[in-house]
Amino acid sequence: MHIVTVYSTPNCPYCVRLKAHLSQQGIAFTNLDVSVDKVSLDKMIEISGQMGVPVIDIDGQIVVGFEKEKIDNLLAS
Repeated sequence: MHIVTVYSTPNCPYCVRLKAHLSQQGIAFTNLDVSVDKVSLDKMIEISGQMGVPVIDIDGQIVVGFEKEKIDNLLAS
């Protein structure tokens, strides 16, 4: 079982696509809305080095953006 955290905002279309993709794959994840959660925003910037969303943490591996192939590969391992 993977530990997946998604840093997102509600109005980000890539965030919506990412969360739908994870849900369709049956992947449980924690969603952190960085538009209202300053602590999560600070953590996202610390781990990714940038402010763009989505940022996905899969078992400690950070992916910036909805890079479907990279995300799927990490989830397959």
